[in-house]
Amino acid sequence: MIRITKIFTFETAHVLYNYDGKCKNMHGHSYKLFVTVKGVPINDVEHSKNGMVVDFGDIKKIVKEEIVDVWDHAVLLNALTPHKELGEGLEQQGHKVIYCNYQPTCENMLYDIAEKIKKNLPSHVQLAYLKLHETENSYGEWLAEENL
Repeated sequence: MIRITKIFTFETAHVLYNYDGKCKNMHGHSYKLFVTVKGVPINDVEHSKNGMVVDFGDIKKIVKEEIVDVWDHAVLLNALTPHKELGEGLEQQGHKVIYCNYQPTCENMLYDIAEKIKKNLPSHVQLAYLKLHETENSYGEWLAEENL
């Protein structure tokens, strides 16, 4: 079994509804996402991906389409709270808003990212690990063996 990792960056804002600190105000982060998948390298000299678990380009395509291109320079809001009205006002002013069915914390974003990636991976490849840096010194981790 081999693990491979690809790293992504994106800029996203969020607002935490009913939070008791500064993050109740809209603010943004330069997120850094580490995506680790695992599998057995293909062992077929006739296969175009011989020697690879999966092509890094395939991981890039999934993560860009499902997360980076969607969330980059957007505002994540919890649509199950009065922040939905805030989002509607922002949209009317031309802003990109993503409505979540959760509080858009780093922790909950990791659950969402994991589901989006897992549903798009080839059957012989498994999502093993995610790390999402919200700041240089603060990050959350998702491990497959803890989320069966």
